[in-house]
Amino acid sequence: MTRFKTVALGGTFDILHRGHLELLKKGFSISSMVIIGLTSDEFARKKGKELLHDYSQRKQTLEDIIKKNFPESSYEISKLDNDFGPAVFESKVEALVVSEETAFKGKELNRLRKEKGSLPVEIITVPMILAKDGTRISTTRIKNSEIDLDGNILEVDK
Repeated sequence: MTRFKTVALGGTFDILHRGHLELLKKGFSISSMVIIGLTSDEFARKKGKELLHDYSQRKQTLEDIIKKNFPESSYEISKLDNDFGPAVFESKVEALVVSEETAFKGKELNRLRKEKGSLPVEIITVPMILAKDGTRISTTRIKNSEIDLDGNILEVDK
């Protein structure tokens, strides 16, 4: 029996790494339905992100990862053109799964939900996953060839 019927989580998921997998794992472990907000290309650029993959590629990769790692899970992927997407107005959403880095957004979400007449959601914070050097795994560090998808330190050619 899962703790929630529906939870929401979100991200850009440009390069899916171990940190993203932990976020997804938490969502699927506590809920029978996960709504995944996937940042649109336009919104990502507006936030200053330089994408390696467009929305359709990121969505396909995300679906492949979910089917491989969470094959019996129920989910839907929703395009995000703002920070919260359906989590603001979907009354069925009971919790928001966030990383430590984005935990502050939970308070903002609950403020917006209150304005819309919806009940607040529980905020579930997933600890940041650290690379082998003790700093967090991030898409930026992977793009910079500092670490791999699992947080292993990459040797720099000298």
